[in-house]
Amino acid sequence: MMTQVKSAIAAQDDKQAIAKSDFEQQFLEKRNTAVKSLVDNSISFQMLADATETILLHAFWLAKQKQQRSLKEYRKLLAAQGWKGEEKRYLKVAAAFQKFSPQELAQIEPSTVYQLAENSKKYKQVIDRLLDLTAITQEAVRSLIKEQRVPKELKLEKPSIWRRTKNGGRYCQVPPIHETDDRTGTTLQKMMDEEGLSAQKIVAEAVALRQAYKEGQLAFVEKKAT
Repeated sequence: MMTQVKSAIAAQDDKQAIAKSDFEQQFLEKRNTAVKSLVDNSISFQMLADATETILLHAFWLAKQKQQRSLKEYRKLLAAQGWKGEEKRYLKVAAAFQKFSPQELAQIEPSTVYQLAENSKKYKQVIDRLLDLTAITQEAVRSLIKEQRVPKELKLEKPSIWRRTKNGGRYCQVPPIHETDDRTGTTLQKMMDEEGLSAQKIVAEAVALRQAYKEGQLAFVEKKAT
């Protein structure tokens, strides 16, 4: 009986040991995965920072070559690398960030560097304000760009009565006339009913009469009292 009890206890201990071993193994695997992910992320962002720094280093070096070499030698240098026009982008980078070191701008991602450099006049205020920052980060640059955005003034469209037909022709359409006393609408409707004319005909005559008056062809005549 005692032997059976000991065997049962031993078996239970073995199960607990196996379970504990499995738990420890799962914990170690999760920890290693988390550490690897953290390391990979860190390396990835560091590689991006290195890329930005490399871009700036190359831009400054290229600008220096253009300044120190003759035009012929400079073109020869570009031709040797198979570059034709690509250098312009880097020269803009060098011109825009000449007051900075590559290390100072390393935390800005490459596309933002190009965005600021290729629109240096537009973002001059942003670039100048970077000089006041103790740490130049992507978030800080994004905030400065956002602050600079000014809502575009809405341009009021010139009122137009012209409309297009399906065949490419056009016609005029008078917008709705809103009046508190409905005077224009009432008068127009009365003319239509009494004279049997269309609204278009009456409006056309009214416009012609007004134009004639403006040109001095018509004049108001006061009715003399009899």
